[in-house]
Amino acid sequence: MALHQLAATPETVRIGMFDASFPPVLSIDPGDTVVIETVSGWRQHLPPADSGIAIPPALNRIIAADLPRMAGHTITGPVEVVGAEPGDMLEVRIEAVELGSDWGYTFIRPLDGALPEEFPETVITRTPIDRARGLAKLPWGLDLPTAPFFGVMGVAPPVAFGRISSKEPRVHGGNIDNKELTAGSTLFLPVHVAGALFSAGDGHGLQGDGEVCVTALETCLTGRFTLILHKGGGLQNPRLRFPRAETPTHFISMGMNEDLDQAMKQALREMLSLICSRTNLSREEAYQFCSLAVDFRVTQVVNGHKGVHGMLRKGLLF
Repeated sequence: MALHQLAATPETVRIGMFDASFPPVLSIDPGDTVVIETVSGWRQHLPPADSGIAIPPALNRIIAADLPRMAGHTITGPVEVVGAEPGDMLEVRIEAVELGSDWGYTFIRPLDGALPEEFPETVITRTPIDRARGLAKLPWGLDLPTAPFFGVMGVAPPVAFGRISSKEPRVHGGNIDNKELTAGSTLFLPVHVAGALFSAGDGHGLQGDGEVCVTALETCLTGRFTLILHKGGGLQNPRLRFPRAETPTHFISMGMNEDLDQAMKQALREMLSLICSRTNLSREEAYQFCSLAVDFRVTQVVNGHKGVHGMLRKGLLF
């Protein structure tokens, strides 16, 4: 299969937007691999000029271009997968994720985050990253191992959605912010428009479940993705309705909703659907099994639509 390269340039990125009408910036065949460069940050997030920290040239060029934007992220794409049609499933194998910058940033923003009533001021913290050692060197003296992943991975949303912000995760994926989706994991997305139109961005060097203060360690990343097309949804996930994922150790269901309780219910229903589609368990048996052996975790609470994901350890059922 072919290997493609997609750099982050003013011509290949969008700022904060998903829209089914965006034309592809690259077309590939199913099963091909694409290396996608992504950048994060805007002028106010950059380190001071006298800090000695280098800004990736791609990020400088994109900032200078002053592109149209909505509130959200710098997203590279979309990539067309030839032959993809609504009702199909796109399997996104995350083969590798590489840090693309020597720094990242985290911020608190008024009226946002999990505790907006307690943190009313803007605070931006820039954190050096030792890429060779894989360490984030926090300004208050603590070093944390990096665990890079893409906060945003998604296909084009349904045409009826029109132009939407990249902030809220939805049925197309988008701003999932699931820290489990590191290199070696796989994301499964339902296809809504011809070509699927896959995009990625919102690089995270490190994040805890919840992402409570608004951001993770936002940084530039480069990812290698193999995009596999399953016609009609595929054997394992017939007519996939909502994003799912798989890591080397777990199967993952997802729920996203403005209400955290509803996000939990959706993640549970998706896990029940996964179990019942791949075993002979009744829905009642699967429901009990989830109570005994599936862990449900808060993905994030800061994206407008909150997230919950269910973790089923491999080998327990299949």
